[in-house]
Amino acid sequence: MTTSAHLSPEQLRTLFLFEKLSDEQLDWLAERGRAEQRPAGSVVYGEGEPATCFFVLLSGAIALSRVLHGDDVEVNRTDQRGVYSGATRAYLGNRVEQRYPHTLRAVTDTEFFVLPADDFAHAVRTWFPMALHLLDGLFFGTRAANAIVSERERLLALASLSAGLTHELNNPAAAAVRATAALRERVAGMRHKLALIADGRLDGTELHRLVELQDDAVQQASTATGLPALAAADAEDAVGGWLDEHGVTEAWELAPTLVAADIDVPWLTSAADTIGEDNLGPTVRWLAYTVDTELLMGEIEDAVTRISGLVGAAKQYAQLDRAPQQTVDVHTLLDATLTMLQAKIPSGVQVVKEYAHALPPIPAFGAELNQVWTNLIVNAVDAMPDGGTLTIRTWREDARLLVEVADTGTGIPAEIRPRIFEPFFTTKPVGEGTGLGLDISYRIVVNKHHGDIRVSSQPGDTRFQVCLPIEQQPEDS
Repeated sequence: MTTSAHLSPEQLRTLFLFEKLSDEQLDWLAERGRAEQRPAGSVVYGEGEPATCFFVLLSGAIALSRVLHGDDVEVNRTDQRGVYSGATRAYLGNRVEQRYPHTLRAVTDTEFFVLPADDFAHAVRTWFPMALHLLDGLFFGTRAANAIVSERERLLALASLSAGLTHELNNPAAAAVRATAALRERVAGMRHKLALIADGRLDGTELHRLVELQDDAVQQASTATGLPALAAADAEDAVGGWLDEHGVTEAWELAPTLVAADIDVPWLTSAADTIGEDNLGPTVRWLAYTVDTELLMGEIEDAVTRISGLVGAAKQYAQLDRAPQQTVDVHTLLDATLTMLQAKIPSGVQVVKEYAHALPPIPAFGAELNQVWTNLIVNAVDAMPDGGTLTIRTWREDARLLVEVADTGTGIPAEIRPRIFEPFFTTKPVGEGTGLGLDISYRIVVNKHHGDIRVSSQPGDTRFQVCLPIEQQPEDS
């Protein structure tokens, strides 16, 4: 039950917030404010409700809490007389949304001095014009700076990912260009050798057998698995020796190509029996051109497939052509992020994926979750400058899906662990980090997805766990 009464100016002067006010100002407050009692356990105001009053504690104990993942998490508890809460931003007017940022509860029977938000705003604007300008500049300046630095953080991350993606795309693209140029030469040579073979030397039946031999060589090349280096060297010596014995010139140049297609001495012996010794030299060169052409087309196919895969991973990472919120496969998002970050993960870091099978898709903002994975993975890699193991785990707990990013790095000291999610807090040297990565990740997971993000750390074992609801959460949760 709430009871109210007016306080005298002398009583108000005993509060540290009002002790320096003039008699006229205290009279004004005493006339407009009132003292209210609240019983132990009652809610004075709730998080998200319209901020209508400014509260100053006169007696008793209070607790401030915020809703996190459906649970009330206490953020402060005090019995200090004169502490204040409530509509503390009323002086900003309609430039910001006027709602209570947390829940205030009476731990014991309490008494407050309560001032309507409009009267509090009028007092601040009228009595403290210089302070009002300073507070305005501080609030909006900090908010604007946060937005600018946050956007800068995103642009730097995008630039880094773009550089890595460009590097990854350059290798297969260059390989495809080289293979295409070599392929053009091989096709021209193959036409020339075929003209020499078929220039009145072979009848239709022999030419048909030659084409069958070519088809067999192509089949050999397409199914070739490749030999270990020592075995390949021995096979090249054997094929080169056989070619020399049968008068085929430049055997040292032909042997590696034939061996790469799994063409060995028995195959060549069978081919010689088919086409005869007279045409063996031009035929072997023509077959070598055929095999080389097949191998080059395989290289081009691998390069183009790699490029297509990288482009697909980039689209998956950026969630292009997709609705902002959708049903996503977390494993697909993680794989796309790892692909995009491949250039940033040094060779000394081993990546281990421990994915749980049959995890359900979840409603989520895919692009934002990819940003979370990026921040966590980059931080984990940075924590292992001398190498280590990066482990990505997933599993399900009841109605939640969990993703864990673990590293074997130096760990996070216990004294700074409570601050790692604060904006602009970073342990990296000046110029190497803005301190917004984990803050952005926290807001994406907690505020946007109604999930939770946790950390545990000791030297050699640091783990960030992201908990996400499997079912879509209502907006007011």
